[in-house]
Amino acid sequence: KHRILRTGILSSQPEENPHWWNANTVFVPYCSSDVWSGSTAKTDQNDYAFMGSQIIQEVIKELVTKGLDGAKVLLLAGSSAGGTGVLLNVDRVSELLEDLGLGSVQVRGLADSGWFLDHKQYRLTDCIDTISCAPTEAIKRGVRYWNSVVPERCSHVYNGEDWNCFFGYKVQPTLKRPVFVVQWLFDEAQLMVDNVHLTGQPVQEGQWRYIQNLGSELRNTLKNVPAMFAPACLSHEIITRSYWMDIHVKGTSLPRALQCWDRSLRHHGNSSSIQAPLRGCPLHLIDSCPWPHCNPTCPTIREQLTGQEMSVIQFLTHLGFDVQRMAQQQGMEPHKLLGMLSNGT
Repeated sequence: KHRILRTGILSSQPEENPHWWNANTVFVPYCSSDVWSGSTAKTDQNDYAFMGSQIIQEVIKELVTKGLDGAKVLLLAGSSAGGTGVLLNVDRVSELLEDLGLGSVQVRGLADSGWFLDHKQYRLTDCIDTISCAPTEAIKRGVRYWNSVVPERCSHVYNGEDWNCFFGYKVQPTLKRPVFVVQWLFDEAQLMVDNVHLTGQPVQEGQWRYIQNLGSELRNTLKNVPAMFAPACLSHEIITRSYWMDIHVKGTSLPRALQCWDRSLRHHGNSSSIQAPLRGCPLHLIDSCPWPHCNPTCPTIREQLTGQEMSVIQFLTHLGFDVQRMAQQQGMEPHKLLGMLSNGT
């Protein structure tokens, strides 16, 4: 039997999951390789099936027979490809429940580490496998192969160029249902598909600039998202990690921000645009410091070969970070910059 690690948002322990520890939880394993978008059945000519979009629909129909018909809220959550899958499916799940006469169930999305950018790679490569293939090209090929189903309004906005709808900043404004976006500003999966490799050799200056630009580009694409949590860390996925409560942005943890979002939706109604957040309950949380791991609550960095913990300064030095030059760029004294990095202020 496949054993599921019940940590983070899946935990039934109030100390680890203060807001949803006693929620009814259903874990749907990812096995369709299509970012939860496909509708291609296996045929005599084709041995492969890509049915991610259908799997979600069938799971929802089955859950209706197991008590979902009595629910007030359905939170569709996912990490990585599952995070993108949330953006692609949240409106369809809501429409399906409406068609089944369950329009009273409020459907919401929680998209973790699935907000990718379709920008230029650091080093251009031929599209010979999924890892080296540029995100845009990989998705363009995938959409045809998987026979992807994307949100109707997004498809309409992009005139049937459905590959656009796999990129969060393009699809999110078209969604009717509310989605909370969780995204590391320096996402390891994004850097990997951009051909930036942070192991082994020190990072070259061009790579440094590219990494910093990635953080500011992501920040720009998130600025109009009503509810989000974006720490300046180098990592991938968070909501099912046991340390998900330890990461803070502007003094607020992710579970606290999600609780604020939940309260705000109950207060204002379940639409994709939240008006003013409730007092003392921030919803739009994004780090402004410019480097990977400049937030002191970021997850521990470990040296890949030895597994030893590294301080932020050790990590940045390992990457070839030049304190003198960076201090000059920021217009400050080198010792002040080092102090800032040490305590993350």
